[in-house]
Amino acid sequence: MRAVVQRVKEAKVDVGGQTVGAIGPGLLVFLGVGDNDSEKDGEYLAGKIAHLRVFPDEQGLMNRSVLEQGGGVLVVSQFTLWGACIKGRRPSFTRAARPEKAKMLYEHFTRLIREKGLQVATGVFQEMMEVSLVNDGPVTMLLDSEKAF
Repeated sequence: MRAVVQRVKEAKVDVGGQTVGAIGPGLLVFLGVGDNDSEKDGEYLAGKIAHLRVFPDEQGLMNRSVLEQGGGVLVVSQFTLWGACIKGRRPSFTRAARPEKAKMLYEHFTRLIREKGLQVATGVFQEMMEVSLVNDGPVTMLLDSEKAF
């Protein structure tokens, strides 16, 4: 499972001209599910993201997590995180999970984040989405559960 995590002042996702998810200060998580991923990958990433110390403390050092900060989390599915661009000019998505599996693991991840007591908003799985954000920092992290086990 791969995640691009951005610290934001605000973020929202629109589908068909309607806002379907929005947060104030917090984290925007673009989540990609791979064909070899399982619930274990979601549990790893949910714990890592909830406790990731990317918010400033009183001295301006990145020592606080979104849990400590009290921010929200906007989770947006993004299978293109599994795009391989090594050969040719068109990305290959053969390592991305099939939609049924990806949706189940995306929802599992989102549920785990919510169970940690965080305000969670989401996009709409398998829909064309417009994501707007005000990046804070900028602070952007790339996480990959495959590299953790």
